[in-house]
Amino acid sequence: MTPRIEDYALIGDLQTAALVGRNGSVDWLCLPRFDSGACFAALLGDEDNGHWRIAPKGADTCTRRAYVDDTLVLETFWETRTGTVKVIDFMPQRDQEPDVMRIVEGVSGTVDMTSVIRLRFDFGSIVPWMRRSQGHRVAVAGPDSAWLRSEPPVKTWGQQFSTCSSFSVSAGERVAFVLTWHPSHSPRPDLVDPYEALENTLSDWSDWSARCKYQGPYREAVIRSLITLKALTFGPTGGIVAAPTTSLPEEIGGVRNWDYRFCWLRDSTLTLGALLSAGYVQEAAAWRDWLLRAVAGDPADLQIMYGLAGERRLPESELPWLRGYENSAPVRIGNAAVRQRQLDVYGEVIDSLRLARDAGLDDKPHAWSLQLSLLGFLESTWREPDEGLWEIRGQRRHFVHSKVMAWVAADRAVRSLEEDPSLSGDADRWRAMRDAVHREVCEKGYDPVRNTFTQSYGSRELDAATLLIARTGFLPPDDPRVIGTVDAVRDELDSEGLVRRYSTDGTSVDGLPGGEGAFLACSFWLADALRMTGRTDEATELFERLLALRNDVGLLAEEYDTAGMRQLGNFPQAFSHIGLVGTAVALTEERTAEDTARDDAAG
Repeated sequence: MTPRIEDYALIGDLQTAALVGRNGSVDWLCLPRFDSGACFAALLGDEDNGHWRIAPKGADTCTRRAYVDDTLVLETFWETRTGTVKVIDFMPQRDQEPDVMRIVEGVSGTVDMTSVIRLRFDFGSIVPWMRRSQGHRVAVAGPDSAWLRSEPPVKTWGQQFSTCSSFSVSAGERVAFVLTWHPSHSPRPDLVDPYEALENTLSDWSDWSARCKYQGPYREAVIRSLITLKALTFGPTGGIVAAPTTSLPEEIGGVRNWDYRFCWLRDSTLTLGALLSAGYVQEAAAWRDWLLRAVAGDPADLQIMYGLAGERRLPESELPWLRGYENSAPVRIGNAAVRQRQLDVYGEVIDSLRLARDAGLDDKPHAWSLQLSLLGFLESTWREPDEGLWEIRGQRRHFVHSKVMAWVAADRAVRSLEEDPSLSGDADRWRAMRDAVHREVCEKGYDPVRNTFTQSYGSRELDAATLLIARTGFLPPDDPRVIGTVDAVRDELDSEGLVRRYSTDGTSVDGLPGGEGAFLACSFWLADALRMTGRTDEATELFERLLALRNDVGLLAEEYDTAGMRQLGNFPQAFSHIGLVGTAVALTEERTAEDTARDDAAG
């Protein structure tokens, strides 16, 4: 059977990441970067598209697994009739080339083990030439090369275009496998001691996790989400990918399958907020700096997403040799939405840079002039329709969220000028724009009969993005229109108590057939909105239900199928974990404030 999405765990080295199943198989790994071709692509096809399984002979799934404390080192335990063994999976932070290390350690008794590795470069399409060299099995095809060795050496042979190993481990014994990628034209990569690398990796992650300042009741969930966000960071540039995967479906058997191995501007404010709230100022500054580099240039050319280093060309194509996860085709690489117009990103960029300034991050000399340039372009375009936050592939519309974020752009500029008179700019001009946007949204984007903001001007459809209206400051939380919108979204976009992004039933908003699951980030937004409108108990109940949807190692995908009771979409999803951190911090701060108020009253 195909593993469910939630059956996977994540390991990574801050430049790429792998997914390891409960069956002991690495079914997804792109090398050398998140956006490179996959050498293990069984996740989107079958074993012939590349995988690496280490497990006891005859075993199907593990007994249990967990990360080692607050790290990204995975331990998988197998209890058999002859003994117990664990497999330690990790990727050390690289000096030069990426390594995947898998250490098999005997816990009790003696267990017979097998390793089967099928390397398939270019997303499972290329079978490499295999040879032996200097104690390694070496796979070469075009620009790619992978070197496999074990320590100590074990019996290894080739079979059906795969490399097989057979060995036994008893209590206290260890066998380490090291897979190293490097350019095929380069000499053999330097040998890395896997046991020393394990200690260094544990130390690196433990030291990083110890910097977390959040100490509330949800610390375990928060620190795991922060570790996941760190793992999705491309270390050399500070960019954070939306997910390490492509084409995991939003509906099993459907066509809503997209490549998320890029960096979205829409996540910028929430990402900065999550990192700063937990004390990760260095990571927030790196993300801010990536943002400034990526968006530099003509404001008219601003994109909604960029590559890991700010690359602009992300052409979309399909891979017909991959059948898709549970036959959910097509499998896509690249993302055509990069060329869409989404006016909300201007507000998100300006809001992010203000948040960074308010948090005390060192200001960049060109940051303010860049914001003025973006705002000047937005001033002349905010009245135009766009594809909106959700990257619809249907007709452009006047999306309410896009207009609200245009208001945010003008509002943050006005506030910055009011607080720092040394900044250049025309405050009166931006106030006029802010007021005009506000007036139009309230006139054209609000349904007075149903007492709710709608998805777009003149539509009856709702949009979970309108849950952010109070959070942005567009209207206060106690405004009846905000409360009405929260109630309407909760009722009309409900999916067994969770929230869909928008309705896909009988509408053509996004231009795509089929439906999708409940969107987890939107469900966290609902919890935030409930809290802000005075319903903290309901917010807490929803938040804790969302925590229960995490898999056994604390990870969340993009969506959740409430009927099938399974995760959907690319995995793990940064947006979901950002939402988790933000809601946990807000609920904890509110609870602390309430306790302080009670103590003051009692005193």
